[in-house]
Amino acid sequence: MSSEKLPHLLIVEDDPALQKQIRWAFDQYEALTADDRESALAQIRRYQPPVVTMDLGLPPDADSVSEGFRLLEEILNLAPDTKVIVLTGQNDRTNALRAISLGAYDFFAKPFEIEMLGLTIERAYRLYELQQENRRLQSMQQPDVLSGLLTRDPELLRVCRTIEKVAVSDATVLLLGESGTGKEVLARAVHNASPRRRERFVAINCAAIPENLLESELFGYEKGAFTGAAKTTTGKIETANGGTLMLDEIGDLPHSLQAKLLRFLQERVIERIGGRQEIPVNVRIVCATHQDLKSLIAEGRFREDLYYRLAEIVVNIPPLRARSGDATLLAHAFVRRFSDEQNRGAMTLREDALRAIELHPWPGNVRELENCIKRAVIMADGNQITADDIGLAAGDAKRDAVLLDLRQARDDAERRVIITALAHADGNVVRAAELIGVSRPTLYDLMHRFGLK
Repeated sequence: MSSEKLPHLLIVEDDPALQKQIRWAFDQYEALTADDRESALAQIRRYQPPVVTMDLGLPPDADSVSEGFRLLEEILNLAPDTKVIVLTGQNDRTNALRAISLGAYDFFAKPFEIEMLGLTIERAYRLYELQQENRRLQSMQQPDVLSGLLTRDPELLRVCRTIEKVAVSDATVLLLGESGTGKEVLARAVHNASPRRRERFVAINCAAIPENLLESELFGYEKGAFTGAAKTTTGKIETANGGTLMLDEIGDLPHSLQAKLLRFLQERVIERIGGRQEIPVNVRIVCATHQDLKSLIAEGRFREDLYYRLAEIVVNIPPLRARSGDATLLAHAFVRRFSDEQNRGAMTLREDALRAIELHPWPGNVRELENCIKRAVIMADGNQITADDIGLAAGDAKRDAVLLDLRQARDDAERRVIITALAHADGNVVRAAELIGVSRPTLYDLMHRFGLK
């Protein structure tokens, strides 16, 4: 077997003789070596080895375990699935147990038996492969139609469950939410989870097209219907036949077109401009707007009968500022995405940047956050993004209304702290437990209690 096909094993050891011994003993693996924290992290970023053996005593202070524990946490942050086997000194039970509590797979006291270490490494590889295969099978069996949405907020999770329930029907869905909250992502999720998913998803922004062109864009036109109509052209409604049509910013639909859209929704037929023939169209309608349609109705700018045709299922999308912990959760994801796109290597958010993100009200919601992180990734001097790189002014923390029910108030506060800590730690449970000062089992118990995954 060529070395390229051998599974990688990273050996982190500053003793050259022991490092060489481990390499020779496990020649069935492609051995990678590192003798300090920085070189080990470089190997992790480049190869993401399934299994790592590491000494806790590393330079610059090999007599201390601080550098080793720091490396252990960073490995599990960068590659959570990697199995880390810690090598400790004799009678070092305290540090061994601490390593396990932080997420290490196993530990061995020096000097160790090569055969026993080999069995543990082999078992770690098998577990890693089983986890990867299980994840692959789950992704094949249950395609995630909401993969474009990242959240731990209970309210938005309820929205996701609603989307999954209504998608299988043909009911018209009205998505209400501020600009940048992800209305098109949810509209596509409705389509992808529906029986129409193999047909086309067509979107049109009613606010982006001039009124005199919008009718032809929606309904199409016959050849010669007006000056410049050189050939018969189908509109967006007809193009989406069999699939889903998203009418974005429906609140900006001109009053003159509202009656024509209402007739289509009632009869499910259209007439192209300049045509005489009624054309039946079978299409699912999903609408979205950031406006208050009931206020527009009261002002006479939106037809009430059209509203009730569109509002068979109404879904309210919470703004980013109301979604506990989601700003930092999304920020981590955007940093990974844009650092890959911009070839900046592995970049991270510094603590001051995370704090600024948590406090900012994000009036532009996810779109504003996305643009902000992209700019910061491009402009940052090093591999750590600071608050100055993001360019956010410190805001005031959100203040919640006082609850008279003490138990409910305590539960709500604990839930918010856990969600925020998980987002802050980019989903790493060990790191989140450290941030809030509890053990990992305690945090798992709290997550289970509050229904957090």
